[in-house]
Amino acid sequence: MKALIKNNIEGKRVLILFIVTNIIYIFMLAVTIPKVMSFSNGMKLPDMLPMGYDPAYVNELLGALGAEGRNAYLFSQIPVDMVYPFLFGVSWCLVLAWSLDKLGKLNGSMIYLVLLPLLAGLFDYLENIGMIVILNRYPYNPDYLTQTTSVFTILKSLLSTFYFITLIAVVVAFVIKKIPKKT
Repeated sequence: MKALIKNNIEGKRVLILFIVTNIIYIFMLAVTIPKVMSFSNGMKLPDMLPMGYDPAYVNELLGALGAEGRNAYLFSQIPVDMVYPFLFGVSWCLVLAWSLDKLGKLNGSMIYLVLLPLLAGLFDYLENIGMIVILNRYPYNPDYLTQTTSVFTILKSLLSTFYFITLIAVVVAFVIKKIPKKT
């Protein structure tokens, strides 16, 4: 794993992957999520609720979406969101690895921090799979299914938050290191 990461932290490769990832993210924010939410009567989609959700909320949302909104969710938003977690995990993993490498801290236990976005991406996939099952089973949505999917959403959110706090700390350390010292 270390060798794979170290072999792929060339600046141009990391930058291109970062740009592609964020184009997909912006597309979801600007196109697919608003398309689905246009049917939701202002209710947020479960992926946009980082503290989780309960079965009553999901059932109310799916009812508000109606058949057309549920189809937009299943066939517009979810397919794009099945590409995004991979790109998120890999690109942000490499961004942190590149940053740690520039600090000379990629060796040792610090390398395990680059796994955070990969784990967040894994939980995003599990969340998406849960939502696919929920959408396909509607109106029969057992509580345990929504509760489990909600746990995946919370774990995705926690890992992503911890990752970005870590990245900010690494960037601050990099900037401090680059500030010329007065003699």
